[in-house]
Amino acid sequence: MEDMTALGIGIGWRPEIAEAVEALTGVDWVEVVAENICADHLPDSLTRLRERGVTVVPHGVSLGLGGADRPDPARLAALGEKAVALGAPLVTEHIAFVRAGGPLTASPLLEAGHLLPVPRTRDALDVLCENVRIAQDALPVPLALENIAALIAWPGEELTEGQFLAELVERTGVRLLIDVANLHTNHVNRGEDPAKALSELPVEAIAYVHVAGGVERDGVWHDTHAHPVPRPVLDVLADLASRVSPPGVLLERDDDFPPAEELAAELTVIRETVARARSAGTPVAGSVAPAQPLLIGAGARVSGGPMPSALAVDVDSDSDSDMDVDVDMDSVAPGLPRPRAAADDVPVPEPSDGARQRVALAQAALLSALVAGTPAPEGFDSRRLGVQSRALAAKRAGVVAKVAPELPEILGKGFRPAFLAYARTRPMTGGYRRDALDFAEHLLLADRPEDPAARRRLTEWWQDRSGSRPPGRAVRLARAARHALVRR
Repeated sequence: MEDMTALGIGIGWRPEIAEAVEALTGVDWVEVVAENICADHLPDSLTRLRERGVTVVPHGVSLGLGGADRPDPARLAALGEKAVALGAPLVTEHIAFVRAGGPLTASPLLEAGHLLPVPRTRDALDVLCENVRIAQDALPVPLALENIAALIAWPGEELTEGQFLAELVERTGVRLLIDVANLHTNHVNRGEDPAKALSELPVEAIAYVHVAGGVERDGVWHDTHAHPVPRPVLDVLADLASRVSPPGVLLERDDDFPPAEELAAELTVIRETVARARSAGTPVAGSVAPAQPLLIGAGARVSGGPMPSALAVDVDSDSDSDMDVDVDMDSVAPGLPRPRAAADDVPVPEPSDGARQRVALAQAALLSALVAGTPAPEGFDSRRLGVQSRALAAKRAGVVAKVAPELPEILGKGFRPAFLAYARTRPMTGGYRRDALDFAEHLLLADRPEDPAARRRLTEWWQDRSGSRPPGRAVRLARAARHALVRR
């Protein structure tokens, strides 16, 4: 495997804390949610950080590489463009599915609005490996994948999390982004031992580590990214750092942002935790140090050809060229590697159409139960499915309130209960902005809210953004039939 970029200690960049992040000392790098930026119009804060030499890594959340469908070329192209625009040494995504249904199942396409766990089965692993290889060939920089937190467990799993990740790395050469908070979440929610998972991992494949906070309610751990990092998560970080010196460690915070001094204090605790674990153990590979050029070992490829060993790549190179999935990346981002990390002379099994369809049917049934109110698939814990379903609806409500802040302003305290009632049987099918419009339309069709002034404001808001009048009776009946079909 090629050497890893030494990233150091970092923090997740979010618009709400942009100024605080810029002012923090000792931050070597930042991570940005890829879907929240445009390649041709980067936030000024990220531009200033880059000019200071701070590495920026795009972190995707919408590819759904664990889904039954092959990756969307447009989504891959967009992620690659952002990597080039940021001069990033790598991009990251998740081992998860985020949508299900569609042609493979002859059913409506459903969006989860969240990262959901893939079953740890041979079928799912075969599908994931092919999807990862497609992504690796399309992206201009190396790819690392993150283990996710889960409230639910799939019945009939054939591999542990560590075994699943180890075989994924062996078959594709993909890097790992290990989230120690997610390992702790799965320990509380699924009884899985973080130490066992770490012992089964190929630790030399770790690109960097996530650390985040959460909260336990009624025996269920919620990975909120809105609370301080608890001691058990730091203990898992220490265990990992005693086994390997992680190339980078990053603090994630997505909501309820604390003052800058609290963020700085958490970064200090993370830094000290890693340092103590390194001094106590004998970790191998990598180091937590200021960012360095990415070193690529022999066998990696640039535009189809071998790359010499120990070739230093300038991660600060910038390009405003357009990127296409099949373009020669040397003409787009000179010096950036385009790896196919798995050994090219090793035959890798392709998933059969039957495997993709089996995974598709299983994921569609689960997602429909979570977001459309259909019966729970056999073998699942119905109580846990209820917890996950409510968590998905709550997240939808929160995100809709952010992308359409006028709605909670118009509806007041009635916004959240009205949205949760709406979401119980109406899955998201077109993203959060579409979800906000559909929710407003749903209320207006029911002659709500009851206050005439509020209903008038909601009507004006909906018309301004939809460009049309509220639908007539025929359209309402057709949509009612569609919703009934989704619930079947």
